[in-house]
This record gives sequence, structure tokens and C-alpha cells, in this order.
Amino acid sequence: MRNIKLFIVISLAFVSLAGYARSKKIDISVSENDAIIYANGENMGQGRVTLVILSYRDLTVEVRKQGYLTMRKVFHNKPGFPKPPRTYYFEMEKDDSFEASLKTDRANLDFTIVVNPKLNETEAWKLATQIVTDYFDAIEVSDKETSYMRTSWSVQSFKQNTIRTRFIIKLGDSDPLTYKIKLVSEESGHPETSVKADEKYKEWDRVLRRYKNIITDFSSRMGEK
Repeated sequence: MRNIKLFIVISLAFVSLAGYARSKKIDISVSENDAIIYANGENMGQGRVTLVILSYRDLTVEVRKQGYLTMRKVFHNKPGFPKPPRTYYFEMEKDDSFEASLKTDRANLDFTIVVNPKLNETEAWKLATQIVTDYFDAIEVSDKETSYMRTSWSVQSFKQNTIRTRFIIKLGDSDPLTYKIKLVSEESGHPETSVKADEKYKEWDRVLRRYKNIITDFSSRMGEK
């Protein structure tokens, strides 16, 4: 009887392992038809693909589309894990950092503002400070003598991104009085990134909506009429 029980246990184990002894197909579909589907880092197509999970292997599926959050799912075709489904559907979610920003050609570039000649140097610097503090809470450096100003980084974290923004003013020319202004916008590509981790940030071709008018305000309020 003991040998019979042992035989049954071994047989059941063999049957269980046999279920993983062949490759499995899985149909992947995505809510966004033009989302790119990656399997273990390889581009497999857009919107809908059929993937093969080799026996005793894992398969990492990732779907990406600009303006949407990246989604990721790991499937296992080996003992100790649930068997992979025949189909899997990704419902993509809009990227909240994109929703809170807009694409612009005014980020990370110097713009020249020739100051209205009706304003003397003191008046111009005072007005520049007022405009900056309309958008930023903290000024890190402000030197009227050299006409240089730099705000502290303003940082905002999103589900899959962290954005930091600052504004810089420097003297372009003394006669006529000219300022060079720059709105710096950077992203890390990860949430909750420390504002001090410079190596993790790169220039972003978007700006948060709260800063979208700062360049225009400088031009209209300080510029030569």
C-alpha cells in the first residue's frame, strides 16, 4: 500500500510538471491600438500580438505609449506559479505628468528681452522680481548688481515621473538694458526623485501648465514697446 501511495504521488508530480513541459501562447491586447508591446525588451508590435512563453521560462511584457503610463506584467511558465492565461488585456492610463503640462518650444532656451527704456535699472529689476515671484515661491540667488537671479527648484512628483522647474535671469547687455531669461524644465522618468539628484534628471520638452505664461509675461510687461 505504501508503494502504491508513493507511486501515485510521483505520478501526480510528473503530471504537474508535464503541464509546463511545453511552450504556451498568450494573446496580448492593449486599449490603445498604437501602443508598442515589448516582450523581454524586444519590440513585438503594436496594439495586439501573440506571444510564446517557452517552457520553464518567464516573460516580461511591457506596453508603452507617449502620454500614457508604462504598464508591465510578468508571466511564468514553470512550476510554482499560476499558469499563464490564454489572453491578457492592458487598459492603459493617461500619464498624469502629461495631463499637467504642455509641449513647448520655450523650455530650456535663452530668450532675450530688451527692457522698455521707460524703466530704469532699479525699476526693471523690481518688476522682474515681481514677475518671478508670481510663479515661484523661492528665489535662491538674487544679485541686483550683476542682474542675475535664479529660483530654487520647484519639484512635483507624479505616478511615474518627477518634474523640476526653475527660472534664470541674467544680464544680456547694459545699453540698451537687456535680460536673458530661461525657463528650465527637467524630468527624471521616475516618481519621488530627489530634487538634488542632478544625475537623474534630463531636459524635458514640456512645461507644467502653471509656468506656461511666464515668458510671455516678461515680454509683455518688461519688453520694449
